[in-house]
Amino acid sequence: MKIKAEIIHPGKFPFFYGYIIALVGTIGIWASIPGQTAGVSTFTDPVKDALLLTRDQFSLAYMVGTLLSSFVLTKAGKLYDRFGVTKTASVSIALLAITLLLCSYSQVISAQIKAFTGLQHWTVPFILMVALFFMLRFSGQGVLTMTSRNMIMKWFDQMRGRINAFSSVSVSLGFSASPLFIDYLILKFTWQGAWQVMAAGLVFVLLMALLFYKDNPEQYDLSPDGRNTASKHAADATGDNDYSLNEAKQTRSFWMYALILSFHAFFITGLTFHVVSLFAEAGLTRTEAISIFLPMTVVSVITSIIANIVSDWIKLKLLLYLMITGAIIASIGLLFIQIAAGTILIIIGLGLTGGLFAVINAITWPRYYGRKNLGAISGKAMAMVVMASALGPYLFSLAKTLSSTYGSVAYISIAFLIFLALGSVNANPPQKKEDGQK
Repeated sequence: MKIKAEIIHPGKFPFFYGYIIALVGTIGIWASIPGQTAGVSTFTDPVKDALLLTRDQFSLAYMVGTLLSSFVLTKAGKLYDRFGVTKTASVSIALLAITLLLCSYSQVISAQIKAFTGLQHWTVPFILMVALFFMLRFSGQGVLTMTSRNMIMKWFDQMRGRINAFSSVSVSLGFSASPLFIDYLILKFTWQGAWQVMAAGLVFVLLMALLFYKDNPEQYDLSPDGRNTASKHAADATGDNDYSLNEAKQTRSFWMYALILSFHAFFITGLTFHVVSLFAEAGLTRTEAISIFLPMTVVSVITSIIANIVSDWIKLKLLLYLMITGAIIASIGLLFIQIAAGTILIIIGLGLTGGLFAVINAITWPRYYGRKNLGAISGKAMAMVVMASALGPYLFSLAKTLSSTYGSVAYISIAFLIFLALGSVNANPPQKKEDGQK
């Protein structure tokens, strides 16, 4: 079937267009930073003060907005499967840019609502920030990240791990540097101006997506990895290895992999949100507490490179158990946070889980469940991850309030991880039943 003419046609490039996909997809994930925890947390103090919200109120608005966004991500994944990556990603980029502009005027909007309604109460800015956090998390952390990552995975098969090594390491380094960059923007342009500068930058990302984002390579008479076997591999998009979302949810593997990804999101978000207070229990200053992310990133990058490369040849279950092991190490470190060894264990454990998160989240869904319904399946998993990331900061705070130490979270974490390890024994690659088989 002939496809309509396009300004950028992958089939006319002198080299495999998948490498362009890997580059622009990675830039797309970078562009989601304003909707990620790393991008939002830098604004916490100036924005809450401007809106006259307490830290607890601002954190609660963040949690509620994030939770609400998780409920619609599965639907967004289905829309991705239906309308394709260009339309879905472009809409999410536009929504993210509009939301950033609204965030920059949040103080003005809040004041106008108060004047119009006559309601001089903290609930006005609180509800406003819930709505804005919902749009930030849905468009940025959710849809833009999901569509960009899925696009890359669709263009590669046997080289999926090696290409994801480039993408995930680049993303990890970009996310690690983003708080410093955003803090620079805030100091130079104020918090309102920083959000406006990032919104303006998204205009260029939108143009990039409209021009260079492309769906399945088979649409352009190409095949994954650039092999000259289009007829053989075209069946991968609609073949017997393609699962629907309902079929995927009936497999043990889906839940075990999605749950370990969700646990990492829960743990790292809770720790990041309370990093200064948490490491104060270990006797670290604010600067020392923030500095733990550097060695953690080093461990994460090394883990990601190695795991991505070997993932093309080994069973994913080995990586699943390694991620569970890393999570247990981090949980034990939190349990002994008052001593130096606890900090070291947290760095090692979260370095392992952070590096493996990028591998498992990108590779598992297309390898196990095919590409036809990749949006719906990865969207469901992403919804679980986002929901867990919303609960992390609140449950860490609750543990501190009830027990005077963040370490008490570790008891629940270790129990959950033991359950996950036992449940993953049979988390093997799913096999569809033959006709007539029960």
